[in-house]
Amino acid sequence: MTQQVKELTNNNLRLWYRNPAKKWTEALPLGNGKLGAMIFGKVEEELIQLNEDSVWYGGRRDRLHPDAAAHLPEIRRMLMEGQIAEAQYLARMALTPVPKFFGPYQPLGDLQLWFERHGGAYSDYERELDLDTAAVRVRYRMGDVAYRRDMFASAADQVIVLQFTADRPGSLSFSANLSRRPFDGDVNAGDGRLVMSGQCGPDGVRYAACLGMHAEGGTVRTIGSFVAAERADRVTLVLAAETTFRSADPDRVARERVEAALAKGAEALWRDHIAEYQPQFRRTELELGGAEAALALPTDERLARVQGGEDDPGLVALYTQYGRYLLLASSRPGGLPANLQGIWNDQFKPPWECNYTMNINLQMNYWPAEVLSLAECSGPLFDFIDRLMENGRRTAKDMYGCRGFVAHHNSDLWADTVLNGLNVRAATWPTAGAWLALHLWEHFRYGGSEEFLDRRAYPVLKEAALFFLDYMTTDKDGCLVTGPSASPENKYLLPDGSIGYLTMGPTMDVQIIGALFRSCIEASAVLRKDEAFADELRRALERFPEPKIGRHGQLLEWREEYEEAEPGHRHISHLFALHPDEAIDVIHTPELARAARTTLERRLSHGGGHTGWSRAWIINFWARLGDGEEAHRNVLALLRHSTNPNLFDEHPPFQIDGNFGGAAGVAEMLLQSHGGELRFLPALPAAWPNGHIRGLRARGALDVDLAWRDGRLAEAVLRARRSGMCRIRSSEPIAVSSGGAAVAVRHIENGLFEFAVHEGTSYVVASARERIPLT
Repeated sequence: MTQQVKELTNNNLRLWYRNPAKKWTEALPLGNGKLGAMIFGKVEEELIQLNEDSVWYGGRRDRLHPDAAAHLPEIRRMLMEGQIAEAQYLARMALTPVPKFFGPYQPLGDLQLWFERHGGAYSDYERELDLDTAAVRVRYRMGDVAYRRDMFASAADQVIVLQFTADRPGSLSFSANLSRRPFDGDVNAGDGRLVMSGQCGPDGVRYAACLGMHAEGGTVRTIGSFVAAERADRVTLVLAAETTFRSADPDRVARERVEAALAKGAEALWRDHIAEYQPQFRRTELELGGAEAALALPTDERLARVQGGEDDPGLVALYTQYGRYLLLASSRPGGLPANLQGIWNDQFKPPWECNYTMNINLQMNYWPAEVLSLAECSGPLFDFIDRLMENGRRTAKDMYGCRGFVAHHNSDLWADTVLNGLNVRAATWPTAGAWLALHLWEHFRYGGSEEFLDRRAYPVLKEAALFFLDYMTTDKDGCLVTGPSASPENKYLLPDGSIGYLTMGPTMDVQIIGALFRSCIEASAVLRKDEAFADELRRALERFPEPKIGRHGQLLEWREEYEEAEPGHRHISHLFALHPDEAIDVIHTPELARAARTTLERRLSHGGGHTGWSRAWIINFWARLGDGEEAHRNVLALLRHSTNPNLFDEHPPFQIDGNFGGAAGVAEMLLQSHGGELRFLPALPAAWPNGHIRGLRARGALDVDLAWRDGRLAEAVLRARRSGMCRIRSSEPIAVSSGGAAVAVRHIENGLFEFAVHEGTSYVVASARERIPLT
């Protein structure tokens, strides 16, 4: 990065508040991928709600409906002949599984702290989450003593660390206990340690949480199920947890982690935590401008001002970085992927079981990973996809008589691939595995590793494609279509006024499978293998139905132009080809792009975007359409209508996908790299006239830094991780240099420029007409 860009700094990396949290969505989240904690920051009786990513009720079960395969041809026939109601009636009985549901993700429990002589008034209170260090801090004064709490979740040592200090010796006296209300496990205490253990249902995982205490300048006692520090100068608490999902002896593992961490000491734990976390978080820096005075306001007050109608570009930047923090905190190599709430859940029966919902939500969780320089965070997703593929082979064979693997709209700890629940319009959707497979393809496109493509990505892509080669059938027009399927969770009106939801060949299925087949064909060319299979996919693509535009100018969601039962529905699945895929593009397919815009406008005019994740997807849609003002309006709508005081996304209730989708949407407004070309600031709104972002990643294995002034690109710095050709779409001529020397640029067509890049080399891109100074 050049010196001009380096001089721009970002000091907007703190969520802070003047009061303790009164409710869960005001508490501040910590996480190391497996362990999560919600810190309330209460003074007299602190509450720290705990999670471990594999605490899931119930065990692995065989849920495949034994009669599904026998009834599938009849359901298809009914749908082909327009007997929609009859097909839906039969599908509910014949396709939904036995048992119908799998168990929920559950809390690990609560850590409660009871402070002695803390019953009076306190002052100078401040509670913060520092994104740069991944630490929560609480400060307050009681009488003439200043107290401080420093808390972090260490991925390096797999523990949560809480350190308590006071500026007067002997001022710390408090007790701690672990509980899992209302399903308390056994709690054993001794030698300054607590161990809580139990089981999540009769066939569920067994869990263990261990809490260890160390005091300086005071004493530690264990009484009953409490451990207490008395008249100490400094106290350190260390918590670890494990389940039988990963270990046959979770009690031993949790104890050993605590003992090792306490022996290491708080300072060394902090040092190793920072060394592990900070290099990853600091890869990306974002500045969108805004009033400096806003930084002096607590986060909840800043949010309240935006919700009252003001703008705060700095809060948007903070929200984006918060999304990156949450991904680092909830999805680390060796752990499970982030679920509907990341890893933070305080309910034993959470909404939608806190499952892996795979008709948008799990996928959206990982949209920021590649572009915002957290590619390692996708590791748990890829491991989960491997388990889905293993289970999905059996589901494909026994339920559908097909090769390859299939997954439906929901899954759990055990990577279940069978339909889930009785809601047929959601459950009867066999395309989740295909969509998830595309995440491995995107990882290759951003990273450029042919070894990863060959070893990890291509086998998944191929097995997903094999399923659809067998599953798709020919309709009356000679087109290859899926079915029975649905446009996720949506429904339509039949001519007699009844409700339909099952169909053959919904638009989203065609788009996802088209993207899957094209990725397999391209991967085959890169790897120089499987040419016959690639040819089979090409022949199949030629028989895919073409997208249709309806009488309002909208893209049709189903093969027929039905009236929509809910015109403002939260899912806008038939715009998958606009985002995250790229088959619809404002430059290359302008007619379809206009239809996509009309679709968006109609959805929004009927109340669409009323859930947080849906609003986040809409930001990305507008960004792909190149409309910065509409994208910005929806960024503000996400903050105004779907954001909690702790900046957690609100569906309602809380779902973390809106945080991740919103962060990805901001990145999409600043950089796009689909279609084999880079587009700088493609949807920059007038509200962000000056700013910079460092540490974006682009398809084609490029790292990108951008700076802009007065709404125009000042400078882009590209670093190539792979040799090849770089194409840039620009409204004005560009000049490219490397090491101070000019680089030859070829003008391919109006607005499209090309030059060669070499692995390990940096390039500076600017306007050839006018270099805009950053000073």
